[in-house]
Amino acid sequence: MSFVKEFKEFALKGNVIDLAIAVIIGAAFSAIVSSLIDDVITPLLLTPALKAAHVDDLSKLTWGTVKYGNFLSNVIKFIVIALVLFSIIQVINRMKRKKDAKVDAPPVPELTLSEKLLTEISHKLDNRG
Repeated sequence: MSFVKEFKEFALKGNVIDLAIAVIIGAAFSAIVSSLIDDVITPLLLTPALKAAHVDDLSKLTWGTVKYGNFLSNVIKFIVIALVLFSIIQVINRMKRKKDAKVDAPPVPELTLSEKLLTEISHKLDNRG
């Protein structure tokens, strides 16, 4: 088999395409989370701390030559992304459990009239003694 043919089979498999789509969506989601942290959370929650440090931007927080403001921003981004992914996985798992519970329940067979009567007779004989 030629190299080109093998590569084509690999690249066009469903898993590879799904992974590529997931990476693209992940990058877009990362941009949204970065904007949330930089434009919403930092100004709302960290403004008092930044003013106390006489800094107007989180990335300018430094301790000597160490820029711990960028690190703090990235930690907050990670926590937000982890919480969102955890929530999504919880919802998916709940949906799977409900689906599996429905599938696991065996269907109740419909009894014919004669089977119902035989069952009633059997119960009465068992209760008799």
